[in-house]
Amino acid sequence: MSMAKCAQRPARQQTGLALLALAACALAVPPGAAAAEATAAEVAETLDRYCAACHNDRIVNGRDTAPSMLVSQLRTTGLAVDTLDVERVGPDSDAWERVIRKLESRTMPPPGRPRPDDATYDGVVAWLETELDRAAAEAPNPGRRPALHRLSRTEYQNAVRDLLALDHLPKEFDVTTLLPADNATSGFDNLAELLFVSPATLERYLAAARKISRLAVGDTNMPPIVDRYQLDRDLIQDAHLAGLPLGTRGGAIIRSHLPADGEYVVTVEFAAAARDEHEVEVSVDGERVELFTIGGRPLVRGASGVFVFEAEPPVDVRVPLRAGPREVAVAFLEKTGANHESLVRASRRAQRREPAIATVTISGPYGVDGSGDTPSRRRIFTCTPDGGVNAEPCAREILSTLARRAYRRPVTDGDLDVLMPFYADGVAAGGFERGIQQGLERLLVSPEFLFRIERDPADVAPGDSYRVNGLELASRLSFFLWSSVPDEQLLDRAIAGELGDPAVLESEVRRMLADDRARALTENFAEQWLYLRDVQAKEPDPAFFPEFDENLRQAFSRETELFIDSVLRGGGPVTDLLTADYTFVNERLAKHYGIPHVYGSHFRRVSLTGTERRGLLGQGGILTLTSYATRTSPVLRGKWILENLLAAPPPPPPPPRTAQGGAARAGAAR
Repeated sequence: MSMAKCAQRPARQQTGLALLALAACALAVPPGAAAAEATAAEVAETLDRYCAACHNDRIVNGRDTAPSMLVSQLRTTGLAVDTLDVERVGPDSDAWERVIRKLESRTMPPPGRPRPDDATYDGVVAWLETELDRAAAEAPNPGRRPALHRLSRTEYQNAVRDLLALDHLPKEFDVTTLLPADNATSGFDNLAELLFVSPATLERYLAAARKISRLAVGDTNMPPIVDRYQLDRDLIQDAHLAGLPLGTRGGAIIRSHLPADGEYVVTVEFAAAARDEHEVEVSVDGERVELFTIGGRPLVRGASGVFVFEAEPPVDVRVPLRAGPREVAVAFLEKTGANHESLVRASRRAQRREPAIATVTISGPYGVDGSGDTPSRRRIFTCTPDGGVNAEPCAREILSTLARRAYRRPVTDGDLDVLMPFYADGVAAGGFERGIQQGLERLLVSPEFLFRIERDPADVAPGDSYRVNGLELASRLSFFLWSSVPDEQLLDRAIAGELGDPAVLESEVRRMLADDRARALTENFAEQWLYLRDVQAKEPDPAFFPEFDENLRQAFSRETELFIDSVLRGGGPVTDLLTADYTFVNERLAKHYGIPHVYGSHFRRVSLTGTERRGLLGQGGILTLTSYATRTSPVLRGKWILENLLAAPPPPPPPPRTAQGGAARAGAAR
C-alpha cells in the first residue's frame, strides 16, 4: 500500500492498530496483493441478498414493524443499506466504513443466516475501499480542527524541558503539582475540545510560569525546596536495583534539578526497624558522599512487658551540591550471604525483618553560593551584556531565540514588543537576569506558547479543504511523536518549505523516531490508547495470587512499555504487537514467566520460542488489566480487544423491555 493510498481516506476511523498501520504506511511499507474487486452491480446485489432483509429503512426507522429484541437491536445500530447508493459512496462514507468493518470481521450476516463465500466478502470489501479512496481523493474531507488547541499538562512539561533544558523538576516545580489534571475521554487527555482554560486554570499557569522561569535562570532568592520522594510500602528491597552501585540492595535513585549551588540535606526515613546492623550508602552522581549504619540496638521492654524494636530514626546527610540536574542514590550495602528470595508471599510483607527505605527528602539550598553553571542557564543566556552597554540587544537576542522555539514559528518585531516591556520592568527591579526572568515568565503564558494555533489561509473559503503549511505540519509531527515542541532542525526545514517533499518528510520522521524524545509515543499515546496506566490501580487478591507484589507490578508495566517502544520505534511490523515471539524481562519477571537464565534487575530482550506467550496478549500487565481481582474475565478481555485493538467496540445493549413488551423510549427514566 502506498503512502498516498493510506492518506486518501482521512474520514475513516483511525484508532488502535488502524492508526499504527497508517503510521507504518508513512515509512514505506511495500505493496501487498489485493483481493479481486467486485463490480458496483455485484456489490448492490450482495447487499440486497444478504443484508437488506434486516438492515432496511422500514425496520430501522420503525415503520410498520412489531416490537422485538431484533428490531430494538437494529434500531440501535441505525444502519439501513437500502438507503445507501453504491454509485455515490462519498456522502455516506461513515456508513460504508461500518459496512466494511462488519464484512472484514465476518460478523455480518450473523451466524444462522445465509452468508456469502470468502471470495464475495473480499471482493465487496475491496470494491468499497477502492471507491471510498477515490471519493476521498476527489473531495478530501479531513474534518475541522479547533483553531486553538491548548497544550496538555504533559505537553507543557515536555515543552518546558526542551525549551529550557529543565528535566526531572523538583516536586514543587513539577506540572503535576503546578497545574490541574486534564480531562480525558476514551483514555486520551490531549483532545482539544476538552482542554479549555478557566480563570482558575489561567491563574495556575501564571504561577507555574513564575516558578519555572525563576528556576531556569537560577534565581538565588528563591526559598529552599523540600523535595520528598516516597517509595511504595509494598516494594521489596532485597535485590540490586539497576543504576545503583554494585554491591548494594534496595533503595532508590532520585533525579532532581537543584535550583542553586549550596548545602543540601538528604533525609532518609526507614520503613522497618533493624535487628542487625546495616550500612546505608548515599551517593550523588555516582560518588559516595556518606556511609552510615542503622540497627543493632538492643531490644526495649514496653509498658506491657513485651520486648519491641524501636523504629529507626530518620538520618540527615548534609552535603554541598552544585545547581542543575543531580542524581541522588540511597541504598543498603549488601551483606555476604544476605541475598533473599525475591518472591515473598504477600502474607509476609507486613512481617518484613529487613529494613527498607521509606522516603528520601532533598531540601535546600542553605547558604546559597551562586546560580551555578546549569544546562538551563547555558540554554537561555546565549549572550551576556558587556558592562551594560549592549544589554538590550542581548536581551532581544535571548528572548527572540526562546520565542522562536516556544511559538514554533519565526518571531516578529510585534512578538518582541510584547516581551521587552516585561524585561525592562525586571531590569529596573533587579538587573539584567531579573529582566530575562520576567520576559521568560511572560513568554510562558503567551497564547502562542500555551496553544497550538492553526489559522485558515486568507484565500480559502470557509469549509474548503487546504493543505496545512510547513510550520503547522512540523508542530503536528512534534506533538504526536515527542509530545513537545519542534526542534531547531525541524523548524528550519518547515520554514524553508522542505517538509512538502515526501523524501524529506520521511527522513525527518525517521530522525524523530530515533530520538529519545520519541519515547513519548509510548508513554503518552500507547499507554493512553491501551489504558496501560490502569495497571497501577489493579489489586489482585493476595489469597488467590500470593506471589503478586509491587515489584512484579512495576515489572509488568516496564515490560509492556519497552515492548511497545521497540515496535513503534524499531521498524518492526505493526503485527508484532499481536504476534511477536519476544519480550523484555528482568529476573523477577523471568521467574514469574518461567524463563531461565535471566539475572539482575535490568530488562533485556528475550525469546518466547517454546512458550505460548505472544505479543501484547501474552504479557502479564495486559492480562492483569483485563481481569478481576480473583480471576480472569473473558468478557473484560474481549471488550478490551474489540475496543482498543480492532476499533470495533461492541454495540450498546438494546433498550430495556417495557411491561407491554415494547422497547423503552431512549432516554426514558428506568
